[in-house]
This record gives sequence, structure tokens and C-alpha cells, in this order.
Amino acid sequence: MTTKDLLRQLVEFGHQVTQMYVADLNDADLLLRIVPGANHIAWQLGHQVASTSHLLKALGHPGMALPDGFEAAYTAETSKSDKPSDFAPKAKYLALMEQAKAASLAAIDATPDSALDNPAPEPLREYMPTVGFVLSVLGTHWLMHAGQFIPIRRKLGKQAMF
Repeated sequence: MTTKDLLRQLVEFGHQVTQMYVADLNDADLLLRIVPGANHIAWQLGHQVASTSHLLKALGHPGMALPDGFEAAYTAETSKSDKPSDFAPKAKYLALMEQAKAASLAAIDATPDSALDNPAPEPLREYMPTVGFVLSVLGTHWLMHAGQFIPIRRKLGKQAMF
């Protein structure tokens, strides 16, 4: 297995786990907060899509064709909203997740092996020191947020997945 094979598997697994955790949820479920101040799943999904596009662009790869105003709708300030009209329906998030996965895999494929150890772009370097690290976050960021969905699933009485 190569480094890029592992990066592809991280992206695939991150998206697979996220899809599994939201498959049996409806639009209203996506707006449930486990405790006041915690982010609901709708905001997290939008944040993940916007973040993926941002990371891809930072590395010089094409971002994603996001709806107008999408990135601005998923900021720290907007995370406080509970208005259903401020968020997309689940079907839209699922479609955007597929685009994010495809764009992430394309970026991994387009990145030369020799570039993986290069320093990440300056604004990212404090948290993600190399290009390879940034590419790994294209999968691990989805997994990190998917873990935050578990308490919401429990509150809804949904079956444990793992």
C-alpha cells in the first residue's frame, strides 16, 4: 500500500461512516442539539463540505461548485441557528458529500508523491504541517465530526453502528 492509497482509504472511510450515521435520520433530526451550544448535524455537514472545498483550494486544487452563499452559511456564528430555513435538506448534504469525496480523491490523485512532504500552505501549517497531512484531513475531519453524531443518535433512540 502506498501513502496515496492510505489517503484514499481515509477519504472513503470518513464518508462511509458519515453516511451510515445519517442514513436513518430525517431533516428534523439533523437540527437536534445534544446539549445547548453543541453543533447540530446539519451545521456540521455543511461545515465539513465547506471545509473540504477550502482545503482543496488552499492546496491549489479545484474547489467544489457550492451553491451561492454556502460557505458563508456555515461559520461559527451561523452554528448557533436552529432555524430549519437556514440549513439544507439532508438530500442536499448527501449530494454535496459525494462531490466532496470525488474532489478529495481527485486531489489526492493529482498530487505527486514527491509533494506529500512539502510544507502546507502557510495559513494551514500551524495545524497541518505538510501537504500529505492536509490531504489526510480530507478524510479524518469527516470521521471526527461523525463521532459527534453518536450522542445525537443515542438521544433519538437510534441503533448503535459500531
